[in-house]
Amino acid sequence: MVVGVITWDLHLHGCQSLKEKRHVLKSLKDRLHNRFNVSAAETAHNDLWQRAELTVCVVSNDRIHAERVLREADRLVEAAAGARILDTSTSFL
Repeated sequence: MVVGVITWDLHLHGCQSLKEKRHVLKSLKDRLHNRFNVSAAETAHNDLWQRAELTVCVVSNDRIHAERVLREADRLVEAAAGARILDTSTSFL
């Protein structure tokens, strides 16, 4: 069993309130879950309007499959309107 985890540090340039931030992140988390069947959660910067840390986890029996899923998830986040990636980290357990 392989557990892949990717974390993005994001700048949410259009958000002027926590409500707007939650809307952007919920939309992004829903798209990630629906398209890739991964778990997604905001993991830091909860009180900042224009900053977020988003973490996604995938469990697979094949590391190549887990890497592919995380790579595609990274592309989705990179293309997301309203969010700019500041930093990314990936790990496998």
